[in-house]
Amino acid sequence: MQKDQIPFYGADGRKLGFRTLDTAERLVASGFVKASYGRKKVLRAIWLNEEDGGNPVETQAPTGTRYSFIETLEHGRCYALRRLDQRDEAGRRVSMRPAFLQVVTDCTKA
Repeated sequence: MQKDQIPFYGADGRKLGFRTLDTAERLVASGFVKASYGRKKVLRAIWLNEEDGGNPVETQAPTGTRYSFIETLEHGRCYALRRLDQRDEAGRRVSMRPAFLQVVTDCTKA
């Protein structure tokens, strides 16, 4: 890759090649692609837009259930783990221990 070559990616993240700096800047100005800039505001890559016109670059990591979180104690902060035993939507207690132990057993079999 030469200095004036900018990587060109599809909306799904696959690499589509390179474009010259002038071509990449024209595509960004026309709104055909989204730009990724470096720390010093230098154009680093260009991304094709989604089919529906959405942003191809994820702005934040996908969220889900967090199994660890920071807990503040009297002597400082540490990570605490979420309990495996929870309640379902109906309020009944659900134990995940058998499933957890099955995974551990399957992983340690030789």
